[in-house]
Amino acid sequence: MSIADIPPFFLAWLRNPRSIAAVAPSGGRVAALMTQDIDSATGPVMELGPGTGAFTYSLLKRGVCEKDLTLVEFSTDFVQLLKSRFPQARVLKMDATRLADFRLFERASVGAVVSGLGFRAMQPEQVTAILSGAFKYLRPNGAFYQITYGPRCPVPDSVLDHLSLNSAHIGRTVWNIPPASVYRICRSDDCA
Repeated sequence: MSIADIPPFFLAWLRNPRSIAAVAPSGGRVAALMTQDIDSATGPVMELGPGTGAFTYSLLKRGVCEKDLTLVEFSTDFVQLLKSRFPQARVLKMDATRLADFRLFERASVGAVVSGLGFRAMQPEQVTAILSGAFKYLRPNGAFYQITYGPRCPVPDSVLDHLSLNSAHIGRTVWNIPPASVYRICRSDDCA
């Protein structure tokens, strides 16, 4: 995280606290935790709610090619910032609840989805729409990585059950503002 990213992130949070999950961009330790299972062999990666790009930078450090990144961001301010920082990435300004409405990829060709979205502030229907859309593009054995600032998985059990998904806590760091945990979500058949 760059100190220069804090003011625009905080201002975006002030303008719309329900759409921005935290008051500051994610730090390096939580970014490393989010991306620890992902590398160049994972293939294309879709990132939801990349904000200023903390997880994006970590994905690049892990060996994911910039041209293999699809960044889905709703905030116009962040979209412009992402386009300038990651010119080879595909940056889409869109609402992640509408992922399933579009044909973003020819087939299920994404190896991982990394999400910085604030699921705890969303209705179950919104979380269901996001996960349904993301898993439409995830290959078999692909995984969805979700950050949370709460004490448990931010995806309600009813949503996981409805979509035949399982979650696993993969780590926590107190060296983030606020402290954060990461969950790996996969299809029940892939987790068995």
